[in-house]
Amino acid sequence: MYLKTTNCKYWVETFGEQRGIPIVFLHGFTGTNKTWEQIIAMLARSHWCVSLDLPGHGKSKMHQPMRMEMFCDDLGCVLDQLQIDQVHLVGYSMGGRAALSFTILHPSRVRTLTLESASPGLDSPDEQLARQTKDEALAERVETEGVVSFVDYWEDLPLFSSQKKLTTTVRDRIRNERLSQSASGLAASLRGMGTGVQPSWWDKLATVAKPILLIVGELDEKFVILANEMKQQCQHAELAMVSNAGHAVHVEQREKFDTIVNDFIIRMEEQE
Repeated sequence: MYLKTTNCKYWVETFGEQRGIPIVFLHGFTGTNKTWEQIIAMLARSHWCVSLDLPGHGKSKMHQPMRMEMFCDDLGCVLDQLQIDQVHLVGYSMGGRAALSFTILHPSRVRTLTLESASPGLDSPDEQLARQTKDEALAERVETEGVVSFVDYWEDLPLFSSQKKLTTTVRDRIRNERLSQSASGLAASLRGMGTGVQPSWWDKLATVAKPILLIVGELDEKFVILANEMKQQCQHAELAMVSNAGHAVHVEQREKFDTIVNDFIIRMEEQE
């Protein structure tokens, strides 16, 4: 179904019985809400689950360029329309940055936070500027060369090298999800919600008084370092490092990912 805000028309899907605190899933760059189909199939047996297409992705339609703060306000509006007060929030990569941003900007609406292969942004102006320049080049690349060429380039990044070990069926599913995007949507996402333009939350991590689960693949060296640094700064964070997985743990070790997330949420609910 579509839910409208001032800034965007969001494609939203719900699963399971509408009771209790729902789990809301936010996908990564070049993904859609379909990213989460398999884990939702498992978790919806016991939880109300919600997934949506982020701005510039899938079926969601932006009315204007979106910044991270604008998306967080929009997510609050979407939850209002679904009559949801508080959520278990799960985000992957870009969706993890969005989930952390929402938790910091709207803390009363988050019960638990699960971040897979995510960062709090960049903590220096020089790093932010360098990343903005890089993301602008990527935006121009997808606009100029088109989605197919961009996806060919994107899939060949070292960040996703471990995914080449996946079955052809799984790789084709991920590729088709990426190819379903529009060049204009991906470019707008890079310019509006890229790591370089979002606020840096490093100095806010210690203020997050929510249970946090950090999930990272052991082969994803950069994000292993980031996850350990985040754990040190967060009040209530635990780290799950998954063996034989890179950046996309939910794909490369799906059953382990499903179990880790499910156990964490159930454990936190039992502590209430």
